[in-house]
Amino acid sequence: MLRHYRMFAAYNRWANAQVYAAAAELSDLEFRSDRGAFFGSLHRTLNHLLVADRIWMKRFTGTGEAPMSLDAVLFEEFDALAVARKAEDERIIGWTGTLDETSLAANFTYSPVSQPIAITQPLWTALSHLFNHQTHHRGQCHMTLTALGKPSLGLDLIYFLRSEGREWM
Repeated sequence: MLRHYRMFAAYNRWANAQVYAAAAELSDLEFRSDRGAFFGSLHRTLNHLLVADRIWMKRFTGTGEAPMSLDAVLFEEFDALAVARKAEDERIIGWTGTLDETSLAANFTYSPVSQPIAITQPLWTALSHLFNHQTHHRGQCHMTLTALGKPSLGLDLIYFLRSEGREWM
């Protein structure tokens, strides 16, 4: 399982870089245009992904900032958002590198932002959610880009494994 999660952390960084490279080509109007994704625009969806990652990483590590709202806009400007995304991706990679099988199997307790109750589950299940959540919303980013008439992105895990992710094969 450790290798699996470390691969997903590397894939996450790679896929985010693909989305951010495409977003960098947009005008500010396009970047902020509501195209029907859950959070509306690419601007708000990318902010949500960073918000959620910070919330989960605060839960996992006990350090860092954890916004109190899932729709918080942490960065209005794309460049600052891109810098923060890169830093968070490196943080996720670094943290997954510290895990062992015992910590993955151990119970983990947290309170969701949406309801003040304690939830206990094995850490590996919460970590699986973190990466699945990223993939889910990156799909919405992809949809937003194509709705803006931009080229489709190849974000499949297999594309990562055949390029920068060959070490995981």
